[in-house]
Amino acid sequence: MSMINNALSGALAAQVGLNMTSQNAANMMTPGYTRQGVLLSSVQPLAGGVLAAGNGVTVSSLLRFSDGYKSVQMWQANSSLGQYSTTQPYLTQLEQVMGDDTSNLNSGLDAFFAALNAASVDPSSSPLRQQVISAADAAAQRFNSINQVLVNQRQAVFQQRATTVSLINGLSAGIADLNKQIAAAQATGGNTSGLVDARDLKIDELSKLVGVQVVDQADGTRSISLRSGQPLVVGSLAGTLGLEGNLDGSQTLKLSFAQESFVVKGDKLSGELGGLNDFENTVLVPLMESVTEMANQFSTRVNDLLADGYTPAGAAGGPLFEFDATSTSSILKVSDGFLAADLAFSSDPALPGDSGNLLNLIGIQSSQVTLSSIGTVSFSDAATQLVGKLAMDSQQNQTSMSTAETVRNQAEESWKSTSGVNEDEEAISLIQFQQMYQANMKVIAVANELFDNTLAAMG
Repeated sequence: MSMINNALSGALAAQVGLNMTSQNAANMMTPGYTRQGVLLSSVQPLAGGVLAAGNGVTVSSLLRFSDGYKSVQMWQANSSLGQYSTTQPYLTQLEQVMGDDTSNLNSGLDAFFAALNAASVDPSSSPLRQQVISAADAAAQRFNSINQVLVNQRQAVFQQRATTVSLINGLSAGIADLNKQIAAAQATGGNTSGLVDARDLKIDELSKLVGVQVVDQADGTRSISLRSGQPLVVGSLAGTLGLEGNLDGSQTLKLSFAQESFVVKGDKLSGELGGLNDFENTVLVPLMESVTEMANQFSTRVNDLLADGYTPAGAAGGPLFEFDATSTSSILKVSDGFLAADLAFSSDPALPGDSGNLLNLIGIQSSQVTLSSIGTVSFSDAATQLVGKLAMDSQQNQTSMSTAETVRNQAEESWKSTSGVNEDEEAISLIQFQQMYQANMKVIAVANELFDNTLAAMG
């Protein structure tokens, strides 16, 4: 009977091992699945009796092959990848628009100054004067088009940020619910591996949206906080992120948890939220300000010089441009009703054909302009410098994105080396547990034969 009991425990343990191996093999292609196994322990005989042979084997616990450090590395890499990948489409679009010959600022300004140079041949020529008006209108439209693209991009950033915040709230609630299920299952001794896998997948998705810190708790739950320290998930409780608009057009991110509310700073967000914040504050807003500043200084200098000059009729010049920094669609335009005859090219009211003031207007092209994002440059180089800075920002982001992608792939491979299912290993385990089962069944058969022989001898 001792042989039968020992062999039966071995056969049952082998069955559990076979079940675990089949579970691993079945989930070989399941994303986020963590390989499982069994821990076998010998059952020692009760005290007394030096000749006792033991009481077989037992499955003392089910194993989940995971490495918390590797999971953290994978989540951190995902945050970096999310940060740079969400920024690149915006940068690429800006590069294409700002660098396009049909829409960039340089071409518009060059055409305007070219029209002024042409008019210097015959300042009194009406067609040449009209060409200046047309070139001025075209230059203004270039500023308006670029500004509209920038405004549209900021609205797209706001929309994507709102969508990302909604996704974060959904994932946080899902993780909190899984925490609750895991704690309950662990308290009753159930197998929580599947639930933990589901939670890890959600944490991985969450880490792409925003940088997180994860702490394991004794009851099997995981507490999750933002990198700035604010709690996002604690046990079965989840926080809620929200956005508030500000008077200056920016947005403030707030986190509500329990009865508390926190302002979340954008400099430590990472993930997609961090990428959107960095792009808006370090690239998009400074570029919007520079385009507006350039339009303002250009129109101001042209208008000021025209005010110093005289029209062919001997009247003082009026403003060619109207500038409106508050407008999203038309920050610059040719003044309503402005005619070719209103151009004050002359520096002397008694000399209508004089081009002294016209030459001063042409000189604006080589004058200096001060922009907040690039400093002081000439008007002729300002647009080129803006495009160059944008190209440099895009190149740096692409390099960072490529590095982050490599780190993420390496982190995934490292995780798979511990937690992933290996086809060869499972095949070996399958053979080993099969042989273990067959050997124990053979012991049972031999024990039954010995038992029958004993009964026959006693009869």
